[in-house]
Amino acid sequence: MPRTNGGIIGKRNATSFGKCVVTTKTSSGSVSLQSGTGVIQAAILSGGGAGGTVTSGNTGGGGGGAGGLLCTEINASSSVCVTVGGGGSATPYPSGFGNTGTNSTIVSGSLTTNSCGGGGGAGGGSPGIGGTGGSGGGSSFPNCVEGGSGVSGQGNDGGGKTNPTPGQSGSGGGGGKGSAGADGSDTPFFGGAGGNGSDISPIYPGIPSPLSTLAGGGGGGHYFATVGSAPINGGNGGPGGGGDAGRSPNNTGTNNGTAGDTNTGGGGGGTTSINPSGGTGGAGGSGLVVIKELNKASGVWNLKSQLRAVQQGTWPKFGIGPVSFDYLVVAGGGGGYGCVGGGGGAGGYRTSFPGGTKIELSCGTHSITVGAGGATSASGPGVGKGSDSVFGPITSTGGGKGGLNSQANATFSAGGSGGGTGHQGSSGGTGNTPPVSPSQGNPGGGRPGTNQGNYGGSGGGGASEAGQVAPTAECNSTGARGGAGSSNSITGSSLAYAGGGGGGSYLQPGGAASPCGTGGAGGSIPSTPGSAGTTNRGGGGGGGTSAPLPGGAGGSGVVVLRFPGDKSTAVAVSPDTNTITTTPGGCKVATFTVSGSLFVG
Repeated sequence: MPRTNGGIIGKRNATSFGKCVVTTKTSSGSVSLQSGTGVIQAAILSGGGAGGTVTSGNTGGGGGGAGGLLCTEINASSSVCVTVGGGGSATPYPSGFGNTGTNSTIVSGSLTTNSCGGGGGAGGGSPGIGGTGGSGGGSSFPNCVEGGSGVSGQGNDGGGKTNPTPGQSGSGGGGGKGSAGADGSDTPFFGGAGGNGSDISPIYPGIPSPLSTLAGGGGGGHYFATVGSAPINGGNGGPGGGGDAGRSPNNTGTNNGTAGDTNTGGGGGGTTSINPSGGTGGAGGSGLVVIKELNKASGVWNLKSQLRAVQQGTWPKFGIGPVSFDYLVVAGGGGGYGCVGGGGGAGGYRTSFPGGTKIELSCGTHSITVGAGGATSASGPGVGKGSDSVFGPITSTGGGKGGLNSQANATFSAGGSGGGTGHQGSSGGTGNTPPVSPSQGNPGGGRPGTNQGNYGGSGGGGASEAGQVAPTAECNSTGARGGAGSSNSITGSSLAYAGGGGGGSYLQPGGAASPCGTGGAGGSIPSTPGSAGTTNRGGGGGGGTSAPLPGGAGGSGVVVLRFPGDKSTAVAVSPDTNTITTTPGGCKVATFTVSGSLFVG
């Protein structure tokens, strides 16, 4: 039978049409790949090593080494099995050496690929080399020793001790992916800093920013002493999740090492000494696996075999974009205030559908932010306000929180739609803040006067109407309803979004939930708290009544993008919580219920 690669011996033709979709796994499990994917680029990060623990006075523990970070291509289709390694556990006094981190692995068919857990820091008072691993652990005082060895391509060595003369000294920092751990010093007895981590976001665009820099080493501990009036410093953890070393009490800290950050593979910090007993080294941070499904065609292809791959839909497509999107961007709603408070304002509501100006995106990865709803019964600055949602140049502002007396918190009652004032009176929070055109929302309801006894709270503003004002004719009045939201059929079905929350009441019924919207109803005594705004609709929370019946939290926002059906192979979303569906007319709709990434390929 003739070969499909033109008879070239030793060459294997393989295609991958993965649209460069990036999936981040913070725990073990399987990852389902797209039907056209044949090759993945994986970042496999193992758990970091724990920092060393002091076993006697006059010394400190070495910093834990970062988990090994291996970036490699793997042939894979359908699905892969992922194991995310845990960080090395802390060793309590007087155990000594920190525990090694656990390996992370990817299994594709019969092939297993893994990185190595970070080496533990050496125990203070038990002179020796730090543990080996993806990155090596730092050494401990008092003898002149080197840090533990790292694995080539995955990390670096831990720090040692600079002075060959035995004696009091700081301990070495754990190695990181980007650099080796720093050596401990004798004069003064400073612990070495952990090695730097590595930023993988240029290779894996769209990875959440707290996880973009990984595999920092733990800081090395130090001897408990001062130089004159100056405290001795333990080493800082390396950028990328490394834990700081313990601090002596005269350095305003604890002698225990700090743990490496979760899902960064950071090494734990070593302890400092407290003669005659010591503290505990910090645990290593857990690992992470990131998978990028590649667009790639390898081998040697003749025209016939390439055409067959195109017909089967497995030939990678490059540069299909740009793609034009209609959008609906709704921010998180504001929380309702307790204690007969006002309703929360709806999250800002901005849309191009129907008939507005679409947004055109070129090939690449585009971040999408979905704003959270504001917390309830908040009186502290800023707390209770909804969070913004963002798509490209479009930002919808979080809804303002409901107020008790919004004059005292005017900055935080403003938002996409403003929060309503409470029973004490004043103006409601302003809407469409900051101003955009068309308007993204309306003001919350106010009320005259400064303290109106047990009057009800006013409603939060909605996308199409201001919040209503509570009655002022008598005490113990009802709360007012929230402002109406807006309906939109961008998904193919008409749904309501961005309604304001109703105001709370003391003895009468609370304000009703917003009409044509998703705001929560206000609470009332004896047993009804304020209701929460609807999840992923951006509704404001209802105001509460007297303690212990709080207001309702704001509903989270949503980002919905509509694009032509013939561009379906060019667009993907991440993580899997977000979806792409088809309307009755054949258009595609990407719905983001959590923050993630949009891939245009």
